[in-house]
Amino acid sequence: MQTETNTQTNISFEDFKQQVLSDYKIAVLSRECSLLGRREVLTGKAKFGIFGDGKELPQLAMARAFKNGDFRSGYYRDQTFMMAIDELKPSHFFAGLYAHTDIEKEPMSAGRQMGGHFLTKSNNPDGTWVDLTKQKNSSADISPTAGQMPRLLGLAQASKIYRNVAGINQDKFSVHGNEVAWGTIGNASTSEGLFFETVNAAGVMQVPMVISVWDDAYGISVPAKHQTTKENISEILKGFQRDTENEGYEIIIVKGWDYPALIDAYEKAGKIAREEHVPVLVHVTELTQPQGHSTSGSHERYKSKKRLEWEKEHDCNTKFREWIIANNLATDEELTELDKKLKKEVRDQKKQAWADFLDPIKKDQKEVVSLLDKIGGKSINKSFITKIKNDLISIDEPVKRDIIAAARKTLRYLSTENFPEKEELKNWIGQFMNRTQPEYSSLLYNENSDNATSVAEISPVYNDDAELVDGRVVLRDNFDALFAKYPEALVFGEDSGNIGDVNQGLEGLQEKYGPLRIADTGIREATILGQGIGMAMRGLRPIAEIQYLDYLLYALQIMSDDLATLRYRTAGKQKAPVIVRTRGHRLEGIWHAGSPMGGIIHLLRGMYILTPRNMTKAAGFYNTLLETDEPALVIESLNGYRLKEKMPVNIGEFKTPIGVVETVKEGADITVVSYGSTLRIVEQVAKDLLAVQIDIEIIDAQTLLPFDINHDVVKSVKKTNRLLIIDEDVPGGCSAYILQEIIEKQGAYQYLDSAPQTLTAKPHRPAYGTDGDYFSKPNAEDIFEKVYDIMHEVNPEQYPAL
Repeated sequence: MQTETNTQTNISFEDFKQQVLSDYKIAVLSRECSLLGRREVLTGKAKFGIFGDGKELPQLAMARAFKNGDFRSGYYRDQTFMMAIDELKPSHFFAGLYAHTDIEKEPMSAGRQMGGHFLTKSNNPDGTWVDLTKQKNSSADISPTAGQMPRLLGLAQASKIYRNVAGINQDKFSVHGNEVAWGTIGNASTSEGLFFETVNAAGVMQVPMVISVWDDAYGISVPAKHQTTKENISEILKGFQRDTENEGYEIIIVKGWDYPALIDAYEKAGKIAREEHVPVLVHVTELTQPQGHSTSGSHERYKSKKRLEWEKEHDCNTKFREWIIANNLATDEELTELDKKLKKEVRDQKKQAWADFLDPIKKDQKEVVSLLDKIGGKSINKSFITKIKNDLISIDEPVKRDIIAAARKTLRYLSTENFPEKEELKNWIGQFMNRTQPEYSSLLYNENSDNATSVAEISPVYNDDAELVDGRVVLRDNFDALFAKYPEALVFGEDSGNIGDVNQGLEGLQEKYGPLRIADTGIREATILGQGIGMAMRGLRPIAEIQYLDYLLYALQIMSDDLATLRYRTAGKQKAPVIVRTRGHRLEGIWHAGSPMGGIIHLLRGMYILTPRNMTKAAGFYNTLLETDEPALVIESLNGYRLKEKMPVNIGEFKTPIGVVETVKEGADITVVSYGSTLRIVEQVAKDLLAVQIDIEIIDAQTLLPFDINHDVVKSVKKTNRLLIIDEDVPGGCSAYILQEIIEKQGAYQYLDSAPQTLTAKPHRPAYGTDGDYFSKPNAEDIFEKVYDIMHEVNPEQYPAL
């Protein structure tokens, strides 16, 4: 049976009085922030607002059950909860609306995310972890609806790992797995597939997770009848309810305006999840949204007069106030006086937050006006410069863009003039950009000296009689060494456990390390990634396995919106060092042989994208990554598992450098850059080209993000004066990215005697079969003819047309 909370639960006056009044203060503070926040958007001080009004009471109840070490994975209406755990002040709230780039003033994201996106600090500036067990934690929010759900699964799974896997150092991360992961989501967002995928996975895995559904009966302007079957998410999830014979969920239904029932519901939910490691769904019904969905529109446009009247009557803050008075916890007069004080407190903090945001900008404005005034007195274009200056003066509440744009436009009028004030302006612009641009662009990757690109290469060492083995054996034995070395490391995915992955790279490891560390999962790529993100945020070192590269598309949204952006959008306050393992290229099947590398490298900026050509190189990448704390995608060559490789003696110790290309073959005539499976074909063709006196230099990119940090390719082009990039992505994909890196970023254009070229797959999915592969992707003949044609143009007599 589902549990419908008894709204007549007895409440001890002595136990609840101080708690109730404290909660009331937070509810009023939060509501006033919402009301004033909307006004700040409408006046133009803030660009967008989406607030938590109408959801205050259940968030207060959730905060009461939330303990140190617990994690929240929520969405943009949870401001009351963040205030209740003392991680959000009204001044922080408004600084977020203004996009203040000072991390002290706007501790949620330093202005990088819209208001309403919340987090707590998990690591220090040097990358070391804070003690997560001694604070209440919130993983960083993202806006895509239901996108917070997959991560929630991993946050909860971490507790199961810490409770049940011996040998892991739990310091700073867990107290015997007693932590609960608390998720929040709006009722309409439960229509998303990510919600259902997460609910199913958590029910299968039995992890300590509490999902709260804030149900106000709408999704933006669309009512629940268009959102959810039966208009009731808990009703349609009845099949997940556990019983005496089957594991599943505990489902609790509670009205969002009933304070004592909410307190009881969340105490019960937390106790079940924490002690039994059972997931719980709390369906909070009869909530309201007093200001509508966001500042983008008014809810009076789509709600009936009857509905609006009902919402006014059932507003949770109004009901809370009535309940306090009815239970003699405070009088109406006392609460009215308290309301006045709290509203003034919010107004004062709003005013201070705006001043904190504006004052530094006004200072810069004053400096530039002074500079332009001096320049105008000397320039032949005084009238134009004076106009720029006066336009800048007229802006009462400038933003940084106004100031730097005025300064840069002024330089246009000084191109033919030289005097000290011009140099002073140029210096000011340079200094301003140097200190300001990082406020918007820093920390996409780990910028500390111990980042992954700093790990020195350690080459594989071989005995003279080194055994030739299948490449997958090198990989398997290397994983074995890593799991022995790092107790916190674990791997999971479809077929990863019992059979040791589809290519036997994990063969026998589940038997050795147990089913929690070498684990099978269901067919659900998005939540496999979510498991990795959540566990990595709690100090574990997960390897999330996606069976084939093409299947990565199921998880790409989570990787792009959540994982790849995490360090950047938290201004370095959170990290999730997930290793995503997959395999791709050349399987000769339309759904298993794609190479969407162009999309991947552009959607996953913030992650390392590694493309080893063989399993020894892949193993070296895993060894490197586990010494660092950054997320990465490793794409193993699918047709390389059975190819023979020498077995190194320093298994688990050799390291493939990140961001470094490798010259596989030296040559004098043309530089050919490739990676992964295609590189092996290039190596084969190089022998045929030597027969016609063409000596190519082959460079293995190895790492696509970052690409060639030492600029070794340009050194090759300087020698050969020609460049060809070959890959099996579509035209304009990854090869175009590599071309831009080499020609523009490395400056190789100045050394070219021939036009740089690319050779790619056809602009469609690879057709099935051996012939499908041949006619879809670059083949040996394509490569030979492309190189030969380039050399024919150089010397048609020596290389006559084929």
